[in-house]
Amino acid sequence: MITLGIVVPCFNEEAVLPETSRRLGAMLGRLRGSGKVGPSSRIFFVDDGSRDRTWPLIEGMVAAGEPVAGIRLSRNRGHQNALLAGLLAAPGDALVSIDADLQDDVGQIEAMVDRHAEGCDVVYGVRKRRDADTWFKRVTAAGFYRLIALMGVETVRDHADYRLLSRRAIEGLRGYGEVNLYLRGIVPLLGFRTATVEYARSERRAGESKYPLRKMLGLALEAITSFSVVPLRLITLIGFFVFSFSAMMVAWTLWVRFFTNEAVPGWTSTTLPIYLLGGLHILCLGVIGEYLGKLYQEAKRRPRYIIERCL
Repeated sequence: MITLGIVVPCFNEEAVLPETSRRLGAMLGRLRGSGKVGPSSRIFFVDDGSRDRTWPLIEGMVAAGEPVAGIRLSRNRGHQNALLAGLLAAPGDALVSIDADLQDDVGQIEAMVDRHAEGCDVVYGVRKRRDADTWFKRVTAAGFYRLIALMGVETVRDHADYRLLSRRAIEGLRGYGEVNLYLRGIVPLLGFRTATVEYARSERRAGESKYPLRKMLGLALEAITSFSVVPLRLITLIGFFVFSFSAMMVAWTLWVRFFTNEAVPGWTSTTLPIYLLGGLHILCLGVIGEYLGKLYQEAKRRPRYIIERCL
């Protein structure tokens, strides 16, 4: 029998939080009744600097004696940092992370616990269907997974942050100190025995998505620049071809100048290389600048989050 912790990052989730607590609490009750988890198992709600009544609701659940604990960050630090704060602060032999919107199938937690009992340290929740997502989100998600695979980033397709981690895996995760967090890329690096459980993604029960297009693009950028050097190698390759082409153009220009009478300077032949090379330079500097920005953030070693209060 293990002690299970369920870590739920929350940001302005007052509309859905009571239902989330009810369903997760019922799941814990069934697991306790079957003897799969111990009586000290808890749900850990991590308040990521919410501006609504999320934290008072968490306080009320704790005061009412529900199997709930609260972790409040001093300010909003983003989903990945809030999730990491919960994983590193919550006790337990195994921790399950799940979003508060109830789009992930709560019923699969039991299957995760079963896979953990069989010896797996990491159990991924993988979406077998995304019918609840919009066409745009399904297409962009598929494109994202293809892109990061081409970039050499190891990840689990159609897996978000719904997973079980054993205590050994949590302690391994503690050793990763980067500021630019992409947990979906870090967890596969742990190297422990893994398993997957499949589920159908549901529609959000209440409230609104905390991952609009802007944040999705930001997460994709974090994934690529935090785990892959392929963009830098592509710049080197582009630079090689541009240099080779430029060298051939120089040789051709010299041949026309010294061995023919057709050396008439033209506007196109003057401006086109300027625009071409100028554009490539700006593109390359932008990509290199993104990596330098990562180095700048890592070098400062600022804390990823500060816990204000625990209940």
